[in-house]
Amino acid sequence: MSNLKSLAGQTAIYGLSSILGRSINFLLIMVYTAYLSKDDLGSFTGIYALIGFLNIVFTYGMETSFFRFSTGKNLDPEKVYSSTQTLLCLSSLILGSSIYLLAPSLAEWMDYPGQAYLFRWTALILGFDAILAIPFARLRLENKAFVFAGAKLINIFLNVGLNLLLIIFFPLWIESGVISDGFMGYRLDWGVEYILLANLIANGLIIPFVWWQAGFFKLSLDPEIVKPMWRYSFPLLFMGLAGVTNELVSRLLFEYLLPENFYPGLSSREAAGIFGANFKLAILMNLVIQAFKYAAEPFFFKKAVDPNSPALYAKVMHGFVIFTTVLMVAISVNLQWIGPLFLRSDGYEAGLFIVPTLLMGYLLLGVYFNLSIWFKITDKTSYSLWITLAGAVMSLAVIYVLVPKMGFLGASLSTLASYSLMVFICYFFGQKYYPIPYPTGKLITYLILGFALSYVGFYLSLESFALDFVVKNLLAILFLVLIIWIEKNDLLAFLFKKK
Repeated sequence: MSNLKSLAGQTAIYGLSSILGRSINFLLIMVYTAYLSKDDLGSFTGIYALIGFLNIVFTYGMETSFFRFSTGKNLDPEKVYSSTQTLLCLSSLILGSSIYLLAPSLAEWMDYPGQAYLFRWTALILGFDAILAIPFARLRLENKAFVFAGAKLINIFLNVGLNLLLIIFFPLWIESGVISDGFMGYRLDWGVEYILLANLIANGLIIPFVWWQAGFFKLSLDPEIVKPMWRYSFPLLFMGLAGVTNELVSRLLFEYLLPENFYPGLSSREAAGIFGANFKLAILMNLVIQAFKYAAEPFFFKKAVDPNSPALYAKVMHGFVIFTTVLMVAISVNLQWIGPLFLRSDGYEAGLFIVPTLLMGYLLLGVYFNLSIWFKITDKTSYSLWITLAGAVMSLAVIYVLVPKMGFLGASLSTLASYSLMVFICYFFGQKYYPIPYPTGKLITYLILGFALSYVGFYLSLESFALDFVVKNLLAILFLVLIIWIEKNDLLAFLFKKK
């Protein structure tokens, strides 16, 4: 049990910083929906879906490869760190330069004529993200959770502060005469431009601090390290591409597949803005999964040599599903007041009904991350490609068939269908090559019951707000009490036993 408590403690640190940071960052949705047009929100949704996709190309699985080769290959960790970071710096320079030069073509292709600068800034953001990936990974590997969390929070505060300055305060100061129109080249007609610019500046400023905390590296490319790392990570690149396709393709393609006037009074890009804003509400689940991943990935690799690791991995999955399923229900039953709190303009509530489906999709992504440990520690990473490729095909098929017919719901179902298929395939092959004693029947029951209760609570509507709030949250509490009663023996062991 001490291993589980250690993992829980690390996850709590990452989780606290993620929740605090993302909550602060999440407030930007209130700013965007209040101060920017739905067209700008549509642009934000599409461009950041592209950034999410290209982030995978820029890092090509090297974070996971770094954990694997720093812990289980009898190699000098300093040489692994320097070689990995040097490789990423070189590749980021090449890839970033290519996108920078192709920016005018990208702008035309994505229907942003005359705005090539957006994609030049995108190239710089991607390059900065890539050269920060391994230093952040090293902080996680060395259990420097507080340093990692502090660096992330500094980055978020910088980003949020710049967003507020550029989107809210500058226009107010211009209107009141504090500064003149055109101050420092400021343009009142820009919207999504300032979102990208704030991100770019914040990422650039954080680089020296993170490199200093993680340790500076020597420029070196040791073939004995780089070649096997590349063979290990190459399938992970395609796994990442397929995986991010599952997560982001609905936001990237939505406006291009939705028929005009599908939603009366909205253009396709404005509808994409509504979809993207509601997608952001599901980030409450995603940040928990991200915090868990930060702590669990190095933990899983360090425990791989332990003969009792399969049982340990099963317990981790068990606890993860319980916590996230309860969280899904708790968020879903409160969406009727959470939604308007963050989506500050009229019209955004039209997509609120898809949020429980998106929450379930993110939850299954977390389940898949737990399951995927089998091919990472057995070096069978080629399976990752085929599993996530199947998920990507499923996602694309559902999007192309259902978005033109069902709009928001069709796009959200693509996420759920894709991750469901990936979980099934990964579980099947995992039990064949690296059996882990998951309590499968119990976990499936929790997932199905939790998903059903999420929609029951969402659609339940009582006349009094106070009564509605109490009844819906009693539903979530009863679900938690049921799980505690079922799990009482294991829960007592976790809380009070040292081993």
